[in-house]
Amino acid sequence: MKTMKAVLAITIGVGLSLSMVAEPGKHPGEKVDLKSLPASVQETINQKAAGGNVVKVMREDDPDGKWNYEVLVKANGKDSKFEVDPNGNFVKQHE
Repeated sequence: MKTMKAVLAITIGVGLSLSMVAEPGKHPGEKVDLKSLPASVQETINQKAAGGNVVKVMREDDPDGKWNYEVLVKANGKDSKFEVDPNGNFVKQHE
């Protein structure tokens, strides 16, 4: 009986963990290293940063299963954010 309860508890725990991972957009973005990104993505980020300091790059998942890289840049004492898709295409500037 104790073994059955343990197996059931483990099964439920694994199931809940997998369901969280399987739902895009339901968890916060993942911080990524700029140097680990494809060359086309790095190139677009560096062009849009225009000499500013790239502070952070996050992979942001959308509810529809697609995702982009959200980039935080600091230039001249101001912060700005923009998004780049996985193919290196500029998506949008954040206000």
